[in-house]
Amino acid sequence: MNVRKLVTIVEEVLIEGGRTVQPAARVAMVAVVIDNPWTGQGFVEDLGPGVDATASDLGELLAPRVVAALGATPEAYGKAAIVGLNGEIEHGSGLIHTLKFGDHYRKAARATTLLPAVEKRAPAGIVFDIPLKHITDATIRSHHQSFEVRIPDAPHADEIVIALAAAAQGRPQQRLAAFSTEQ
Repeated sequence: MNVRKLVTIVEEVLIEGGRTVQPAARVAMVAVVIDNPWTGQGFVEDLGPGVDATASDLGELLAPRVVAALGATPEAYGKAAIVGLNGEIEHGSGLIHTLKFGDHYRKAARATTLLPAVEKRAPAGIVFDIPLKHITDATIRSHHQSFEVRIPDAPHADEIVIALAAAAQGRPQQRLAAFSTEQ
């Protein structure tokens, strides 16, 4: 795995809807920009060897970093794979949609649910939203949110951006009824 750069963003919302948020709503995101492991190989029928060689290392690199950046116990989490224009969406999907990657994050976050994800092929500087859901119950509406990311110089055409995001709480000032009230 060839890493070009790591990017960390931490956001704290102090006021939402004109009211103070106490404590501040905190979200962290950590992304890594790597060479696409399948670059220059043409169409690769079996992505397994590349996934095996890369996915676990990515999870091991990113999971502790995003939890540390958050500075709190995650309550919501999500992931993203943005593939440069010379790659396939399946390249990013292969790296993030495997337990070899996701279990590192579930363990670090003490989570049990599937990680919500976004994946797409795009040029450098694309804006993407990482969807977030509650770490143990995806039906908890207060934690359905997203985090917007833009890395101005990534991904290059032969790169992939892999990112994790975590929130220490649900949406600031959330006040929707629980999902169970509509059943």
